[in-house]
Amino acid sequence: MDIVRIILAIFLPPVGVFLQVGLGLQFWLNILLTLCGYIPGIIHAIWVILRR
Repeated sequence: MDIVRIILAIFLPPVGVFLQVGLGLQFWLNILLTLCGYIPGIIHAIWVILRR
């Protein structure tokens, strides 16, 4: 299942984080990072997915 989340994190970082942690702080942080720059959003999403 992590492979699917990682693939989603590459294309839509907030969706990958949402599937991992729900509507928590990490989700909103990822939306902010994605809006500031696509690459930081991807890095954060993959970090959240691999950390749990």
